[in-house]
Amino acid sequence: MPHWSVYTGRDEPHDGIDDLPAPPPWRAFDGGPALPPPHDGDDATAVSPDRVHRAKSYVAGEESVRLVNAALCLRRPLLVTGPPGTGKSSLAYAVARELRLGPVLRWNITSRSSLADGLYQYDPLSRLYAAREGQQGPGGVEDHLRLGPLGTALLPYERPRALLVDEIDKSDLDLPNDLLNVLEEGQYEIPELVRAARHSGDGTAEVLADGTDTPVSVRRGRVRCRAFPFVVLTSNGEREFPPAFLRRCVRLKLRRPDRDQLTHIVRAHLDPPGGDADRLISRFLERAAGGELATDQLLNALYLTGVAGLDAESRDDLAEQLMPYLSAAADGDGF
Repeated sequence: MPHWSVYTGRDEPHDGIDDLPAPPPWRAFDGGPALPPPHDGDDATAVSPDRVHRAKSYVAGEESVRLVNAALCLRRPLLVTGPPGTGKSSLAYAVARELRLGPVLRWNITSRSSLADGLYQYDPLSRLYAAREGQQGPGGVEDHLRLGPLGTALLPYERPRALLVDEIDKSDLDLPNDLLNVLEEGQYEIPELVRAARHSGDGTAEVLADGTDTPVSVRRGRVRCRAFPFVVLTSNGEREFPPAFLRRCVRLKLRRPDRDQLTHIVRAHLDPPGGDADRLISRFLERAAGGELATDQLLNALYLTGVAGLDAESRDDLAEQLMPYLSAAADGDGF
């Protein structure tokens, strides 16, 4: 593999990110002073156990490994498209776990999401109430402001943070281009802190970052990254993106797994997968060509049908309730 292939897709966390080559001259950032990683544990990928499990059990294909490394080396966002249930969001957790990038910062996109939502949240009403009660002192703006997932990812960390921007195709028309400008420059301003800096000594404010109660320093309201974050943008393909946005992303299209890959995925999640696994996987693949079949539905069915104490009829009933498409073309042999 090329010397810049720090991500291997294997279940073994390591510090290979420190061996990542210097960025291209046009993608070098100099924010500082450098902040240490928020955590340095093998499973410091998320705050919930289910996401840790997703990171451990993710099965990366060769193309995924190759393009993840390209995005890391080029310091570019990775745009991951594909049908639901193909592991688009799990990829971010798997990379963060292997390369020890700390907890994944997650931004779930809706039709109402704006760039400001991802950068920071400021509550002017709470500041007004504090001022009325005589609690507002000099430089108190930061007490009512918290960085969002995107704003936190662009802090000057020693190592890149992992940022998952989930289902960006659900956003309004302007967000991809707005997001592009920030990721292209690797920096942003917080106007409230810029104004407050005029009336303070060194202009440094202590603000809370996303997912933590530990404050970080922001000087004169400006944030610039040092290690460009590993940004995963997921899309179900429900819309087209502007050409300028696509040009600045490394693009990965995930496809439905074949039988070998699906068996590997099942065994990674369920060991042992149960006696009916082969038969249920076969039926799943038979129906996969005709509809939107999600891998997690197969895992749900395999888990329940593998529970001890269920007879064959009960297993058949459960499988058809969880995945009714399996019985859409009834052939008399259960599922």
